[in-house]
Amino acid sequence: MLELELWGKSLGQVVLITLMCVARCASMVFLYQARQQLSRGVLGTLTGVALAVWGFQDGIFRRDDEWLVSHFYYGLTAALLMVFSLAIVPEIYQKRSHRRRKTHTVLSCIALLLFLPQGVTGSRDLWEIPLIWQK
Repeated sequence: MLELELWGKSLGQVVLITLMCVARCASMVFLYQARQQLSRGVLGTLTGVALAVWGFQDGIFRRDDEWLVSHFYYGLTAALLMVFSLAIVPEIYQKRSHRRRKTHTVLSCIALLLFLPQGVTGSRDLWEIPLIWQK
């Protein structure tokens, strides 16, 4: 925001970014505390949408042309899987069916597998993005 000087050029975008950050944090807190299945679904969806909208703003470094090896897309997918996994946690303990438990375990394993290339792509992207004082 500082580099693009959005404060003076596009105050609406600054307000949108700030509101999305607040909405994402609030919906995540409420999702963690929610007990009913419908409210967990709505709050999980709201958290995921706010996370995606917030991530696709201008100024976020992502490789749109190389999305298969992009740190941003690995992280966004892992975060969305973890939000969905958090939304079904109460179902695991309320019902004795192992279907939700297996779903939770599979989603957590997929998120773990996404974190491995994210470590590699994160290091690569940090080497490619020039620091402010090096420009």
